[in-house]
Parts: sequence; C-alpha cells; structure tokens
Amino acid sequence: MKLTLFTDYSIRVLLHLAARPERLCSIAEVAQAYRISQNHLMKVVNDLARSGYIDSVRGRGGGIRLGRPPEEINIGALVRHTEEGFNLVDCGSCALAPACGMTGVLKEALGAFLAVLDRYSLADLMGKRQDLRRLLVQQES
Repeated sequence: MKLTLFTDYSIRVLLHLAARPERLCSIAEVAQAYRISQNHLMKVVNDLARSGYIDSVRGRGGGIRLGRPPEEINIGALVRHTEEGFNLVDCGSCALAPACGMTGVLKEALGAFLAVLDRYSLADLMGKRQDLRRLLVQQES
C-alpha cells in the first residue's frame, strides 16, 4: 500500500500545527520546514480547512492552526479522506476475477491496514512533542 503525496503532506501539516499549538503558522513556514512545494501545500491546506481539520485565519497576522484537538483527529479517517481510492488492483477487467480469491485477500489486507490506522490519533503521533519541535526548528534554520 502506498499513500499519495497529498496524504503525506496532510499528515505533515497536521504534525507541524500540533507541534505549535500556541500560535498561527504560515503555509510558507510549513513548506520551508519540510522543503516541499508551497503551491502543492496550498491545495492540501485548502482541503484540510474545508474539511475542518484546520482553521485558516485570513488577513494580516493570519495563518493556520489545528481545527480541533489532536486527540480528535483520527489518522484512519484522515487517510480515508485524503486518498482517492483504495483499489489495490483492477480486478474488474480481469477474466479470472469471478473465480480468483485474490480480490477477497486484498480486501481483507486493506481492512487490516485501515484498522491499524483507526487506532491512532494525531495526539498519538505527537508522542515526542519536544523532539518534533526541535527538529522542525532545525529545518526552519
């Protein structure tokens, strides 16, 4: 299973914001910290804001922050939101599909993958908050 860059960047944005709950952050700051495209990050941030994962404050002194507590942001739900689909293979066009057991196996594997993600929140990923903050500061320098 490989997640898209969109999901990867979504998780990174949320981690960055969770590490800095005391202030608003800018998209430029997040992009610089991870050395990723600010333009691509803007799409991610817009999607996260529309879906309530983050709040976006416009105007001078504006920025972004978490839209809810880290404990309320479920990683499985986030991945389901950010990924377009979970078809691991295209069984629909395969002549063997009606008799092949692989479809069921892959469906079970995907269910197990998502079940593990469902057990974690953003707060769980913040286990070493001080280490995350230190590493992000190093990246910004």
